[in-house]
Amino acid sequence: MAKFELITVINAALVFDLSRSIDLHIIATGKTRERAVAGVTKGLIGAGESVTWQAEHLFKTRSFTSVITAFDFPRSFTDEMSKGDLKSFSHQPVFEKQGDGTLMKDTVML
Repeated sequence: MAKFELITVINAALVFDLSRSIDLHIIATGKTRERAVAGVTKGLIGAGESVTWQAEHLFKTRSFTSVITAFDFPRSFTDEMSKGDLKSFSHQPVFEKQGDGTLMKDTVML
């Protein structure tokens, strides 16, 4: 299993909600033309909810379904692949208030 971590300081306080925004994810992934095709397809995804994404990766249209399996507002959530062509995928962003901003630690396990 591979594990990746990214730590970012963001000059904003609403990062938790932005990170679970389907609409913002679509904007941020414009190059791969990601689109939400099932489950929660707009707005904010929450505990127990799922989204199925389709996108162009490695010359192929791929589908990936993710479920929010843990939800601790406003500190963290976990989304895990329930269907897709990866062996496994888990993503957990953790948010800590830091002055007027937010420290975000993203952990991805494949």
